[in-house]
Amino acid sequence: MDMSNKKLIDPFQQNVVLVTGLSGAGRSTCLKILEDYGFEAIDNIPLSFIPALLSHSSSNSLSEKKLKIAIGIDVRTRDFDEKTLLDSANQVTSTSLSVSIVFLDCDNDTLIKRFTETRRRHPLSDGLPVIDGIRIERKLLSGICKKADLMIDTSHLTLSQLNLILNKRLGLEKGSKLTLSILSFGFRNGLPNEADTIIDVRFLSNPHYDDELRALDGRGKKIANFIENDPRFSIFINGFKNFLDPLIPYYADEGKSYLTIAIGCTGGKHRSVFVAEHLYAWLKQKDYKVTLKHRDLIE
Repeated sequence: MDMSNKKLIDPFQQNVVLVTGLSGAGRSTCLKILEDYGFEAIDNIPLSFIPALLSHSSSNSLSEKKLKIAIGIDVRTRDFDEKTLLDSANQVTSTSLSVSIVFLDCDNDTLIKRFTETRRRHPLSDGLPVIDGIRIERKLLSGICKKADLMIDTSHLTLSQLNLILNKRLGLEKGSKLTLSILSFGFRNGLPNEADTIIDVRFLSNPHYDDELRALDGRGKKIANFIENDPRFSIFINGFKNFLDPLIPYYADEGKSYLTIAIGCTGGKHRSVFVAEHLYAWLKQKDYKVTLKHRDLIE
């Protein structure tokens, strides 16, 4: 892993990150990570447009809010060349903005494997083998590589490792917290595709078999009392909270922006709804950013 030590972005300045490097080395992934840190991500705009774009964005941004823009640049960008890119960066640097160039590198074997697995052709191969396109691109980018403020070799990096490098080396702060989504559903209507974790609460006593409770749903006090009187509920909910609480920060550290926890019962009306409501209230008290949805509850 080869990374330069030229610059650490001042988190108190307005920030612009120019992301470039070899095709297939992870430019799009890098932009998505920066977007999760609150950057506005823009890909492949003409280099000559950059100073005007940033000047306009800076003048229209709120004074109390930092301007944070990440711009993806590669050899397909109109008017791309080393001099134009560096001149654009210098023009922006002459303003109040802090500009850094991030260069993503990767070894040839890994790049060939990535292009082969995705069945994409290299943008500069023009019908030639992928390795020829890579060699041409390396030559075109050689000067920019030397001028980059941060160079990252992604050959053997996981997504979380790339996230960590960008975080530490660019002095980033999360623009927003991990968003937790609590979802209730009924198993008889199918599993929710968006779920990261599915919890089955069909072991709890079912209000459906109580004639006075059947027409109600898990948001009401009567259903809450019924389920809370089940001794299995307190064992489950306390254990699940103790399990979940220390794990949430780890999900955020791994680069996840959203975590969906799905709670399921038979029909998605009583038990799952109540448990979802309970978890939602608990997470809100802990100051997490959390949403709640009852998939199978008929309003």
